[in-house]
Parts: sequence; C-alpha cells; structure tokens
Amino acid sequence: MLDTIYLDNSLQNWLLAFTIAAGSIVFARLLYWGIQKTIKAYTKKTANELDFLIVDMLEEPLSLALSLIGVWFALDVLNMSEGVRKFVDSVFYFLVIFNIAWFATRLLDAIVEKYIAPKVKESETDLDDILLPIVKKLINIAIWAITIIIGIDNAGYNVTTMITGLGIGGLVFALAAKDAVSNLFGGFIIFSDKPFNINERIILNGFEGYVREIGLRSTKLETLDGRMVTMPNSKVTDNAVLNVSREKGRKVKFFLGLTYDTQPEDMQKAKDILSKILEANKHTQDAVIAFDSFGDFSLNIMVIYWIKKGSPIAATNDAVNMEILKEFNVAKLDFAFPTQTVILQK
Repeated sequence: MLDTIYLDNSLQNWLLAFTIAAGSIVFARLLYWGIQKTIKAYTKKTANELDFLIVDMLEEPLSLALSLIGVWFALDVLNMSEGVRKFVDSVFYFLVIFNIAWFATRLLDAIVEKYIAPKVKESETDLDDILLPIVKKLINIAIWAITIIIGIDNAGYNVTTMITGLGIGGLVFALAAKDAVSNLFGGFIIFSDKPFNINERIILNGFEGYVREIGLRSTKLETLDGRMVTMPNSKVTDNAVLNVSREKGRKVKFFLGLTYDTQPEDMQKAKDILSKILEANKHTQDAVIAFDSFGDFSLNIMVIYWIKKGSPIAATNDAVNMEILKEFNVAKLDFAFPTQTVILQK
C-alpha cells in the first residue's frame, strides 16, 4: 500500500513529507515557547533593554522561518516537474524575503516606540510629533516595496520593464488624481511653514476649534462643540488661518453710553471708575478709555483693554462688566437708552 502512486509520488513519500512538515511546525512552536521561557525571560532581567526588544521581535519571524524551512524540505522529498519545482522555489524565496521584511518592520516600530517616541514627546516643538508617524510609515512602505520588487524579480519578471510601465502609468494616475497630489503638497507646506501645531486653537474656513491631527492628505479639526472636521490640506493652504492660540492677548472693545444730562465732572468720574476697575483686575492690561463721541441719544465712552494670554476670557469679561455695573450704580451714573423727542408744531 505504501508503494501506491498518487500524483507521481508514492504514499510513503507523501507520508514522509507530511511528517517532516508537521514535525518542523511543532518544533518551531516548541522553540517559540522555549524562547519565551528562557532567553526572553533572561533578557528581560538585563540592564540593556535592546536585547530584550530584539528577542521579542524575533521570536515570531524565527518560528515562521523554521516552519518554512521544514515545509521546503518536506516538498523536496516529493517528485515534481521542473516547472512546478521552479514555482515552489520562487514562492518559498518570496516568503523568506517577506519574513525578513516582517522582522525589520516589527523591530523598527518597536525601537521607535521604545526609544524615539518618548524623546519626541519631551521636546518643546510639535513638528517632530507630527513627522515621526509619517516618517515611520514611509520607511515601512519602502521596506515592503523593496520586498515586493525582490520577490517579483526572483519570480522571473523583468523589474525594469515593470518600473518603466509603472512610471508611465504613475504619470497618468497623477494627472487623474491631481487633487490628491495637491493635498500631499499642501501637507508639506503645513509642515514647513507651521501656521499651526497640534492642539492649537485656530479659525479656518469658517470653522473654529483645536487641531487634532495633521496628515499628508488632510487636517483634522475638533470644533468647540466637539465635532470633528476633516479638511483637505489644499483647502488649508488656500485659506487664511487665524491662530487663536498664538495671540498675545484677547482684545476687548465696547462703548458705554451715558445720558445727555451727564455733567463734565460725572463723565470724568465714569472714566476714573473704568480705569480703576481695569487696573485692579489681574487678567487685564493696556486699557484705553476715552470720551469718544456725541451719539444720537448718548454720550459715548470708548473702552479698550486686552485680556492677558492664558487668562479665562469669559470669566474676565464677566468680572469686568459686573464691576462696571455695580460702580456706576453706586455713583448714580445713568446709562442711556434709545430715545426720541417729538416736537409738534402749532
């Protein structure tokens, strides 16, 4: 029965191939378990964290590599035609290259998260926080692209011809996807000019909120009511950006109207009260108070002041306005309201 032929191979060869493949997979799993219990446990206790990181990232690719080697030897036991053998060798070569790339990307991501990302978070600028995930993604893409090219080349395809064709096709694709390209260049403009950084409050294209993410294609803005707005980078660079977070202080300007029966000494008293209130408030600075104009129904006092950067805007406005109302009532200074005098001619 063992000599019975199935697909150009005896049943004995099929059983031997299956035994080798299954045994290699079991051995790979046992080695994986042994690494976790011994080598990985040992490196975890050492002062150098890099050796633990390498072992941690290597154990899965190493297990896969041993399994692939075992399966390859198992298939080598079988009789195959030259074409099938060449195809199998190409597939296994590609899987080996894939495994190496998998290990490289895993190790790169682990090193970035362990050593580089904490340093970036400690830096004063936000630009490196934005660029780090993008650079990491580009390096990963480059590794996988090289892996695919090597695999295709090993499969017998002319890589140069394919790259040339991709170049022509890429030109056509770029023309068809010009909006995507403009968004990409818009992202680089944002990175270079830095009109805003992550978590800064801006006003852009009618939306006001906090910048939560700056990507290669779009920028995400969380509005003041908690909604997320995703805006293409081309729209960001084509519109004016008002960076609220970078203002040196919030300017407040308003007019107070007193009745026309206000005497000059009362007008001066009103100005002195306003000056005293704004000087006493620790959140205000650079106050400007002036008798501005004779209005249609009021004598107008112009009040300008700046709320210091980092101070609560709404609370400061509330405190100033409450003090004005209280002090003006104590001083019996009357606010004007719209009035008309109608003269009837006999």
